[in-house]
Amino acid sequence: MNNERKDLLDEIFDKALSGRSLYKNHDVLRSDYIPSKLPFREKQIVAIGEALSPLLHGSKCSNLLIYGKTGTGKTAVVKYVLMRLEEKASDQGLKVRFAYSNTRIAGTEYRILADVAHSIGLSIPFTGLSIGEVLNRIKIAINSSELRMVFVMDEIDFLVKNYGDDLLYELIRVNEQLPHGYLSIIGISNDLKFKEFLDPRVLSSLSEEEIVFLPYTADELRVILYERAKMAFFEDAITEAAINLCAALAGSEHGDARRALDLLRVSGEVAEREGAKRVEEKHVRIAVQKIEQDRMVEALRSLPLHAKILLWSIVSLGEANSTGEVYDRYSGICRKNGIESLTQRRVTMLLSELDLLGLIATNLISKGRYGRTKKISPLVQLQFVKDVFSEDPVMGSIL
Repeated sequence: MNNERKDLLDEIFDKALSGRSLYKNHDVLRSDYIPSKLPFREKQIVAIGEALSPLLHGSKCSNLLIYGKTGTGKTAVVKYVLMRLEEKASDQGLKVRFAYSNTRIAGTEYRILADVAHSIGLSIPFTGLSIGEVLNRIKIAINSSELRMVFVMDEIDFLVKNYGDDLLYELIRVNEQLPHGYLSIIGISNDLKFKEFLDPRVLSSLSEEEIVFLPYTADELRVILYERAKMAFFEDAITEAAINLCAALAGSEHGDARRALDLLRVSGEVAEREGAKRVEEKHVRIAVQKIEQDRMVEALRSLPLHAKILLWSIVSLGEANSTGEVYDRYSGICRKNGIESLTQRRVTMLLSELDLLGLIATNLISKGRYGRTKKISPLVQLQFVKDVFSEDPVMGSIL
């Protein structure tokens, strides 16, 4: 069996070595790549640059809230401006630093603060300290080093919806205890209604500027993809029709540049595996199916435990059910497995997130004079969810 496996792998690797690569730079198609030019985002670049520029002459700058749907360039633009700001500050001998945390990926308040700590060279154990202690160490480090810091909290709505706004409030008020340093917050959110979740005391302390990123048009996406394709592929390794199709497909789905770049990258990978001489439209269509499957798997894997239990409750119930029926099934599973269930209010917020991810559909049904009720239906198959959730030790035992 081992020899058979080795022969199979040798065949794959030898084919990769002997074949001509279509890519000259694979990395430029990744979503975390920051290009030297960001077309169609000049207005936002200027707005963020102007908001942060006071740091270069020792003054405080405003907190910022950046809004826009997924794939509208929010994170790329913020990182681009901050990289340029750090370069300019370094040239002038100024102590300006920036920290970045994607709150959904970090997952907990502790890991979010650990991201800040690591950015200023502060060693924080993986676990074991209180939130207050970690925050205190960060304050001491900023103050003693006289740093001007900008902390980017990507997907900030995830933090607030799952943990409340206490940590955000503490971070905003940090400057009251920093006579020799400063911390500014940039929050990035896909949810335009994010501020509705904030306590009035947080809103009053935030005193932020707001910048909105509108979706790209199909024509704008086409220009972006042509620029990236020139950097990513060898000449004549991709057809114009393939690039246009990637732009059209992503443009029809809310102008998502991230999806367009993913399509272009995966299309190239499909063509290479096939041994094709260039990327064509047929490779793009295969890539669409592959990305959709991978996206669903990743979405399911990255859900917090209670969201997984809630989704399992919905798919195991089957067709459209009321919020009350879903909550009864969810709380029953929690009780049976010794897990403390969330309140109905928190579960309602989780349902909104599952809806946003395209895993469920929620519809308001009129019952005439008896009012309206919300019906919840699964958009993923029970067996598919079961296969993915079985990888999770806790969900595995529940299933």
